[in-house]
Order: sequence, then structure tokens, then C-alpha cells
Amino acid sequence: MSRISSIAAVVLLTASAAAAQPQHGIAMYGEPALPPDFAHLPYVNPEAPTGGIIVEGARGSFDSLNPFIQKGSAPYGTRAHVAESLLGRSYDEPFTLYGLLAESVEMADDRTWVEFHLNPAARFSDGSPVTVEDVIWSFETMGEQGHARYRSAWDGVVSTEQTGERSVRFNLTGDSRELPLILGLRPVLKKADWDDVDFTESSLRPFIASGPYTIGDFDTGRFIQFDRNPDYWGADLNFNVGRHNLDAIRYEFFGDGEAAWQAFTSGETSYHVEYDEAKWVEQYNFPAVERGDIVQSEVAHQRPTGMSGLVFNTRSPIFADIRVRDALLHVFNFEFINERLNAGVPGRIESYFDNSLLGFEGEASARERELLEPYLTDLPADVLSDYTLPVGTADLRNRRNLRAAQDLLTQAGWTLNDGVLQNGAGEPFVFEMLLSSSANEAVTNIFAEALQRLGITMEMSLVDSAQYAERLNTYDYDMIAHTWGLSLSPGTEQINYWGSRGVQGQGTRNYAGIDAPAAGAMIDAILSSEGREDFVSAVNALDRVLTTGRYVIPFWYSPLVRVAHKAELHYPADNLPIYGYWIGFMPDVWWSEVK
Repeated sequence: MSRISSIAAVVLLTASAAAAQPQHGIAMYGEPALPPDFAHLPYVNPEAPTGGIIVEGARGSFDSLNPFIQKGSAPYGTRAHVAESLLGRSYDEPFTLYGLLAESVEMADDRTWVEFHLNPAARFSDGSPVTVEDVIWSFETMGEQGHARYRSAWDGVVSTEQTGERSVRFNLTGDSRELPLILGLRPVLKKADWDDVDFTESSLRPFIASGPYTIGDFDTGRFIQFDRNPDYWGADLNFNVGRHNLDAIRYEFFGDGEAAWQAFTSGETSYHVEYDEAKWVEQYNFPAVERGDIVQSEVAHQRPTGMSGLVFNTRSPIFADIRVRDALLHVFNFEFINERLNAGVPGRIESYFDNSLLGFEGEASARERELLEPYLTDLPADVLSDYTLPVGTADLRNRRNLRAAQDLLTQAGWTLNDGVLQNGAGEPFVFEMLLSSSANEAVTNIFAEALQRLGITMEMSLVDSAQYAERLNTYDYDMIAHTWGLSLSPGTEQINYWGSRGVQGQGTRNYAGIDAPAAGAMIDAILSSEGREDFVSAVNALDRVLTTGRYVIPFWYSPLVRVAHKAELHYPADNLPIYGYWIGFMPDVWWSEVK
């Protein structure tokens, strides 16, 4: 359905239009840090040479080249390297966008509309110009037929209008102050490329876009290569100086983490991100490292920890009761597991936005209390308190926490009979732990052993990546191990992570099945915040709701990312972005240079 606006809508916008002026960029709060005439992003090497190839060892498989729809599994690079957006994000600021396909942008102070002015030089890889018609078609098609991540934000668009030969305006509800920025990051495709093609059907047809790379050779499920477009229209754009330096980016797919590791040690792939700190110290002594062909780099960051851990699916009756989830939090002896697996080096994730000012601390502030007050009857009693996770012991016994867990389970109606924990109907406490790789087997094995002491049986199911993806999509599991990466500027994506529409609606990342009105209200408060202070308070309050809801048993985190890579690969180590090793860093600002 078209969203071309009526004359009435144009008239209503006249007053606010007069006040807006085209800008080189926009920020979620305040003004962009870089001036209109900036030479390059602050975290690139503007003198980086071009050439070379980087090969990533990817896990899993792929059966589609269309990353914009719900169906199929497409390689990450089909969106990241091939399709461009109107604006590009600087990862040295919490959430600021600068001109890319659009040379300038303007928006109303109340963010009820945003207008983009296309760069006249913008071209698709086949040489044809990027037009307003392409933008409108792309946004409407993805918003109405695309993946859930596109459809959810499209609800905030009231109408669309072409305001000039190269200008397009989106009239918005004004409910989300983030929406103008989200639209600026939407991918733009060539409309004519999809003539007589069903956009909603998964396929292996390479598509045309305007990005620095095009889809090259591929073998379904085995590898795919992206080749740098020598005629890329935006190569000299200030936003792109020092970026997209490699001639080719190749993904080799492996069935599990061990296979990917072996491929790296044998030289088949170019780099490996290591999350096992003990392994980083003890096992990086293979010949390529000793010869200096492989370099170990540690990339610091200033972003929130995010959440990584064992996720309860609260849709499953066995985990619907918060007392049961709290009991298992006590059973999980982090201190012992961390010492055994990581030599006790990393710290524990204490909340979803830990390691940043967005994470809650101590008792709730007056503003947090005000935000949460209407929902207190439905929230845990300790949501406003200085809540902390249970602290275990350095040995396996963990007796105090096991006693606390047993009390909680008794309160929830579970009793121990002949060594088996049972509910009132005599059904045993048995649940499935779904895994897609062996990466978390060591953690779950220790946890399973502790659970057995309380009469609980954890059945572990290791499935292939395709089956795992399907079961995640339909929420067919009791527990999984998962990581949500969170940014310094959380926004609309939080709906996809914790919003109630994901309790039943498939394809979201609400893997815990969170159905808390307070979570939705805090997300709304985040999206409608007009100042930094209100924004931080809203995120702090959301952090409290998620953490005290006991939806995840948190793992550990590190304030840096460890990546081992071939010695000829380099990155700007002296001017890292605040997000560190994150989206837009590898391979975007790396280069290849044999010394």
C-alpha cells in the first residue's frame, strides 16, 4: 500500500518545515561531533592502502542471498557489504549519522518528519542513478513485506512524499524520536532489479545495490565472496575515506566452532575472535603464532556488556514461575565455573547495560521510581533495590546457594521424592538445553551436575545450525545460550529483544518470552526521551526490569575483544572508536599490507 501523502498533510507541515535546515548529519541527542567539512571518520587510517583479501571462518550455513525477509538464512555480508543506506553511522559517537546516499538531511524539532536529499553522484553497482523512486519503493516494500526488524519501525511512518527531484520526506507519528535515524539506516535497493520477482521469497539471486562490494562467487552453504567494486560511487566520500580497503571479503562456513578454529590454525582463514580467556593465554602457541605470521590483538571498548548467558524460555511452563528461575540462578555457581574455565579472569555481567552509565546502580533514583511506579504490582519486589546476583563459592559445593534454591523451589510447589524433584502432579523437573555448537558445553555440563544435586535433569540437545535457527524462530526450546549485544544508544531494536509482540510473534529476538508491560513502557520512554538525562533514567529503569525479572543466568564479559589475525592485516590501533571491535570495525577499517 502506497504512503504518498495528501495535500492536507503537506499543509500541516508547513510551519515546522520553515524552521528546519538541511544538515550534514543528525544525532539522537545534541549535534554531530564532526563538522560539515570533516575529512574522514576519526577511527580510520586515511592513508590505508587498498588490496588484499580477508577470509572469515563463519559458523553455520546459508540458503539465501536475500537478507531483507523473514524466510531463509542469508550471509551477514549481503547486507553489510552490498546494500547501503541514506546515512552512515559513526561508531565513535553513541548514535550519530552522517551523509551517505543522502548528501544532507533535515528533520522537524519534534521529529514528526524527516527529509533526505540524495547525493547526485549516488549510483548502483550497474551504474544507474539512485532515485527517490528507489528509496520509496525500498522503504515501503521492506516495511510491509520485509523482515520483522523493518516492519516494526514502519508502523511509525504516516506517509511518504517526493519533495524534489532528489528529495524525499517521511511524515511520522512522532511517537519515537529515534525513528528518523532508523530510517536513515534503512537499506536502499534498485526497484527495477525486482521487477517480476517475489520479494518475499527466499532465493539465491544476487541483487543490485549501491555499496562498496558486490556479490561474487559462492557455493551454497560453503562459501561466499564479496568483491570490491572498482567503480564504487562513494569511494572518495569523506565518510568512506579509509574504509573498505580490502579487494575481497570471503566467508568460509564451518559446521561448528572447533572446525572454524582448526581452519584458522591451519591458515585457511584470516582471523579468529577468541572469547575464551584461558585459551587465549594457553593455546595460542601453534606454529603460525610462533613464526609471527599470526598476531594477537586486544581491542578495548567503552560499550555496555550486553547480556550473554543461559536464557530461560518463560513460554515453557517449567520456567514461567520467577521463583524457579531465581532458584536456578542460585544453583549456577559462577565463581567456580569462571575459575575452572577462565582462570577467574573476567568479571561477571551484573546487568544488561553493565559497564556503562546506562546500567542501573544501587537504589532506584527518583526518576526511575516515577517511571516504574505504575507497574510495581506486576514487578519483582526488589526491582527498586540495590539488587545483585547470587554469589557462589570457589568450590563445587555452593551449599548456601543450593539451600536457597531448594527453598525457592519448595515455594513454587516442587518437592524432592527419591532423588527426583517433582511438582504437585508428580511430574519430574526435566528440561531441554538447546545448543547449536560445542562452545557452551563445558558451562552447561557443570551446571547440569549441580542441578542433579537438587533432583533436576537437564537434557542437552546439540543440533545443526539450520535446525537451531528454525527452533529459535519458533521458540521451540526450554533454555538456550545466547548473547544480546547492546549499544550506548539503545532504541527501537529493544522492542525486538524484549517487546511483548515477540511472546507469540515469530522471528523476534525476545528469546526469553518476556511479557512485562513495564519493559514495553520503559522502551517507549527511551524512544520518546527528549534529553540525555531522561534517556539514561529510562534505560536504567529498563535494566532493572530485565535484570530483576531473572530471565537470564548471566555469564562473564571483558572490556576488550581478543582477535588473532594474520600479520599482514592491520587496523588503526591508536585511535579506536568508543564501540571498539563492533559493527563497522572488522573488516570495514582494516587493511592488508605485507611488511
